[in-house]
Amino acid sequence: MTIPKITLNNGVEMPQMGFGVFQVPDLTEAKQAVADALQTGYRMIDTAASYQNEEAVGQAIKESGIPREEIFVTSKLWVSDFTYERAKKGIDASLEKLGLDYLDLYLLHQPYGDTYGAWQALTEAYRAGKIRAIGVSNFYPDQLKNLELMSSVKPVMNQIEINPWYQEEPAVAFAKGESIAVTAWAPFAEGKGDLFNNATLKEIGAKYNKSVGQVVLRWLLQRGIVVIPKSVHQNRMAENLDVFDFTLSDADMAMIRALDTGVSQFFDHRDPVTIEQIFGSSLNQLR
Repeated sequence: MTIPKITLNNGVEMPQMGFGVFQVPDLTEAKQAVADALQTGYRMIDTAASYQNEEAVGQAIKESGIPREEIFVTSKLWVSDFTYERAKKGIDASLEKLGLDYLDLYLLHQPYGDTYGAWQALTEAYRAGKIRAIGVSNFYPDQLKNLELMSSVKPVMNQIEINPWYQEEPAVAFAKGESIAVTAWAPFAEGKGDLFNNATLKEIGAKYNKSVGQVVLRWLLQRGIVVIPKSVHQNRMAENLDVFDFTLSDADMAMIRALDTGVSQFFDHRDPVTIEQIFGSSLNQLR
């Protein structure tokens, strides 16, 4: 099985499916999960400073025996490091914890605070070869455009919440129009809205002898979106990878499109209360 790749706007290739480690702060569990994912066939790992498991990710990569250049590693800078000077230290801290000489992709985790100072630090690290590609997470289209206009290096990626209940079609279309790739976090909405028992998704899955989770991942892949499903169970990791042998029809895609509520299943990144919580959280595992 070969996982397809996308080409980012700076020419770097990235697997379209990877393995996420959000909400796995226990280092032993995180290390085992990443080791299992790599053994299962994943070659892209998505972590963040705020997940507090970069060390475990790095250890699993080191002990895997897989050549470094074959594994695409993404991490993210938290808002507590969103100044120019702190961001420089934050980048080095991620590299040190991961035990890596370079990161394949590094993102600004939230669109708050001194994003421009932090972005300048990412830009310098990119030009110095510490990071192969730089991008953002949770940016709305206007925030993304503003950063573009203020920067000499265009973001390659925007990682945002996308799932059947919150499909973000305008945001995805905008990013694609700017040649910026999109990654979906929480593709299964963490099961909210009883997603895994949804009649429409089950009906579609039955046509292809696939699970609801596999249908959701296939739907995202066919939209050209990068996916990073998370599981600590190796059988589920394998199931999530088994989505490249079928194609959803236009009718299937339309049925899923009709499920969109246009409402985040977690929180509104423009809500002042949410912004205050994120700023006060330090490293607290908020998306």
